[in-house]
Amino acid sequence: MADESLDCGGACSGCNVEGCGSRTEAPKPTARKNVKNVIGVVSGKGGVGKSLVTSLLASEMARKGFKVAILDADVTGPSIPKTFGIHGQISADADGINPAQTESGIKVMSINLMLPQADLPVAWRGPVITGILNQFWNETNWEDVDYMFVDMPPGTSDVFLTVMHAFPIDGIVTVSAPQELVAMIVGKAVNLAHDMDKQVIGLVENMAYFKCDECGKDHYIFGEPQGKIVAKRYQIPALATLPLDPTFARMCDEGQIENYDVEGALNPIIEQIEAVAARKVAAE
Repeated sequence: MADESLDCGGACSGCNVEGCGSRTEAPKPTARKNVKNVIGVVSGKGGVGKSLVTSLLASEMARKGFKVAILDADVTGPSIPKTFGIHGQISADADGINPAQTESGIKVMSINLMLPQADLPVAWRGPVITGILNQFWNETNWEDVDYMFVDMPPGTSDVFLTVMHAFPIDGIVTVSAPQELVAMIVGKAVNLAHDMDKQVIGLVENMAYFKCDECGKDHYIFGEPQGKIVAKRYQIPALATLPLDPTFARMCDEGQIENYDVEGALNPIIEQIEAVAARKVAAE
């Protein structure tokens, strides 16, 4: 109810009184935003390297001269700021929230950039997480972005559905590891994306092999690669493989992941992402 002592007429949108406990209308976001292409990075299972793949894809696109952003949708397990060495809290202005930026200019929005310390837990239920993701999308000053990558949490529950419904997702990149169990669970995410009429752009099989620096041979620590089989089974257009490389872990810990050279390993996925963007422009 309106506070009569403030002679309130209930018109919150035109009211300039600060700290009013009777305010019922939330301020409308005015964030500056022109995001051309939005790519989700997903998997039905945790621990396969979605954040790593998100970071590498964003870094590769930035090297090609595109304006790139990452929305870290893994609210309860955010790791993007750490991989890029981003520290401190973000700021806001009258237009909205200002995202952090990496050394190469990649814009990043993550819940860890809003916490007083990085190791504080985020123990929120689904509706609260859904609300914060909508704020990340609607109230962040993304300005001009050619490609935004959304780092998804594992699974196909609340956050997956929220992002797929509320964000203009142009396609998804799926991430797996070389195990039949992982491949089956990845299939759940792929099938759900198809059910929601979202395009599956490609599959990245992470930890596919370990190259011995002494004998030079590829060793399949987690078993024979499953990528080709999974891509064929679910009719995924592009396939890329990444090795089990200790350098990944070291550079993530050091916040230097954007300096890692994947030596063209992700080119099939990058080409498919650019093709999706080109078709979108042609359709417009």
